[in-house]
Amino acid sequence: MQTVLDFLAELKENNNKEWFDKNRDRYQASRDKMLFMTELFNTEIRKFDPDIPLSDPKECLFRIFRDVRFSNDKTPYKINMGSFIARGGRKSIWPGYYFHIQPGESFIGGGVYMPDTDVLKAIRIEISDTGDQLKKILNRKNFKKFFPEMYDDKLKSAPKGYPADHKYIDLLKYKSYSFGSAIGDKLVSGPDFIPYTLNAFRELHLFNSYLSDAIHKWM
Repeated sequence: MQTVLDFLAELKENNNKEWFDKNRDRYQASRDKMLFMTELFNTEIRKFDPDIPLSDPKECLFRIFRDVRFSNDKTPYKINMGSFIARGGRKSIWPGYYFHIQPGESFIGGGVYMPDTDVLKAIRIEISDTGDQLKKILNRKNFKKFFPEMYDDKLKSAPKGYPADHKYIDLLKYKSYSFGSAIGDKLVSGPDFIPYTLNAFRELHLFNSYLSDAIHKWM
């Protein structure tokens, strides 16, 4: 993955169309590497998570081109590359597995990030009924080794329909049910990147299954 890191590092310093066009072959090589890695992870994840279908890696990889129409930042390209492996690809409502490559800021994770209203409602209903089960998943020693804390994106008060003293109010306040774990450039570019990431994804499996069950049950 060193070629991807190198390309993105230089893109950050030369975020313009002229440079990008001159280095399009390097972009293509980096994209091909990401597609290869996405396909590899997809294949391996299916060995422990049968909910994940064999997907076209192009449907999982996010585009590098930024939508600048409503942004003050007019730089045309993202300075990262990432893939979300889930039922339905990168636009899916279903929980999945994500890896994000960016020099100095790479991370791995998954779950459901900023779900729409219906998905969020389904997850909260399930937590309201079976929060102890989710807590057991999140408190497993090996899980916490990779993912000590959920993304801290929470409501300040109880969500509509739930009392402030609900038994699982801390879990119900989340607006995203997802985790991320930072990984250094040395790991990304080294021989342990694939096994380390798969071990993390394997720990994430029970969490994703819990979310999938909630969506199945309540939507």
